[in-house]
Amino acid sequence: MLSFLFNRLAQALLVIFLVVSVTFCLARLMPGNPFNAGDKKLDARVVEKLQEKYNLQGTLPEQLGRYWWNLVTEGYLGESFHFKNRSVKEIIAETLPRSLALGACALFIALSVGIVAGSIAATRHNQTVDRLTMMAALLGICLPGFLMAPLAVLLFCIILPVFPVAGFGSPAHLILPSLCLAAPFAAYASRLMRTSMLDVLQQDFIRTARAKGLKEQRIIYRHALKIAILPLVSYTGPLAAHILTGSLVIEEVFKIPGLGPFFVNSILNRDYFLICGTVIVYSALLLFMNILVDMVHAHLDKRIKAS
Repeated sequence: MLSFLFNRLAQALLVIFLVVSVTFCLARLMPGNPFNAGDKKLDARVVEKLQEKYNLQGTLPEQLGRYWWNLVTEGYLGESFHFKNRSVKEIIAETLPRSLALGACALFIALSVGIVAGSIAATRHNQTVDRLTMMAALLGICLPGFLMAPLAVLLFCIILPVFPVAGFGSPAHLILPSLCLAAPFAAYASRLMRTSMLDVLQQDFIRTARAKGLKEQRIIYRHALKIAILPLVSYTGPLAAHILTGSLVIEEVFKIPGLGPFFVNSILNRDYFLICGTVIVYSALLLFMNILVDMVHAHLDKRIKAS
């Protein structure tokens, strides 16, 4: 297990290095100057002084080398160009907990609904409950987040003022955004769980358990579920990736001051260091989730060895 963790962490660090390096180079090669706002052009000497202030002088490899040196030796992610007198580390420390709270709630809802709905649909195969569940899952897949979120605001915040319209500060502010973010992924998870459960229920050990006279509920939740959930566990890594990237739209619609709006604005404003800082955070979270999923998968399925 230790060798597995060491190898995966080494691979993760290499991936983060490559992703951030490519992101930094692409951001620097974008047309335009981050210090010129609109039609207002700064004097060339002023731009040169600003480049020296933000360590952007010299060739592109030199700039990238300084960025990584400051990051590795001092943990310095740079200063934001657009948000004056604020470092990238301060912005991430302030906004990341809000995005993580939203993502954790949405992930919990998606997995919980997916497991329960998929299991119920599989145990009542070709019955009314099965058809209704799959129709709801298909509807959840077809409705994208940027359409579902405004409709939810119109229905549950304006017509029926059950939840607050926007903002962040209480658990009530998280309910509707989490549901909108989790809905399409809960639909995917339920379909995946239904297919996996149907396959497991046809296997020999289930027929043997039924022949021994075990109750159907015990067969499903004690024996079948442990095997049927494995594909969903494997899907949790990509699911976390989709939820993190999908939260950019949800945070913008519900005006949640998370990391997503800062990431979008950093691209529009050519805020190089803020772009790289958010890419580091998202990449680290996704790689961590993939490693965690592999470890859980190996723990649940004894046929798999973490090596």
